Amino acid sequence: MSTIDLNSDLGESFGPWPMGDDAAMLDVVTSANIACGFHAGDPAGILRSLKAAAERGVTVGAHIGYRDLVGFGRRNMEPTDAELTADAIYQIGALQGLAAAAGTRVAYVKPHGALYNTIAHDARQAAAVIAAIKAVDANLPLMVLTNAPVVQQAREADLTVICEAFADRNYMPDGSLVSRTRQDAVLHDPAEIAQRMLRLVREGRITAIDGSDIELDAQSICVHGDTPAAVSIARQLRVDLSAAGVALTPFVV
Repeated sequence: MSTIDLNSDLGESFGPWPMGDDAAMLDVVTSANIACGFHAGDPAGILRSLKAAAERGVTVGAHIGYRDLVGFGRRNMEPTDAELTADAIYQIGALQGLAAAAGTRVAYVKPHGALYNTIAHDARQAAAVIAAIKAVDANLPLMVLTNAPVVQQAREADLTVICEAFADRNYMPDGSLVSRTRQDAVLHDPAEIAQRMLRLVREGRITAIDGSDIELDAQSICVHGDTPAAVSIARQLRVDLSAAGVALTPFVV
């Protein structure tokens, strides 16, 4: 039987402004990337999401990002090495404290948005994030974009790497994500997405935006929590993958 992890970006609501449906998503996913307050989330809301994850036995990861609440962490930035390392340490540590209070623990680290896409190919910023993880806990796996240079860079630094594919995003022929500045960057049809991901699990392939096939080696599939149809997509994924004999299990327990 094949296995795959299903994750989602959660804990991103801020005060009275809701973002996504964490409770519903936590009933479906096996891992939750919880915001750490820099790109989204406030302490009380993050704690609620952590408690809900703990109640359901969902594995928790630190979803670290640039210090960019206004841009939701999706704007490119150029912090110094010292700034980025310290910011990452700060966010992981903050989530560790909240996770302990919620009766769970931070089991991995996944960068968010622009930081995620930048470190995929920017060795300098990737090194700063890697240094932060090693300073806090070198046993924490790093979740990154599959096939990107950061995979080898992190492995050479002796970190465990979790390669990730995105269910609700279109891909360029080189394996990078289609820019969110394009209208066709995000996929919305749950049935189509589920079939794409089933093929990924079975064949290690996915269709790029130009119709070509690309190979992706992924141990986890992400559904963005802020996508309008996020819960429907996640539910369809779970149903179709399970029906095909694919077991949904967290990569860290």
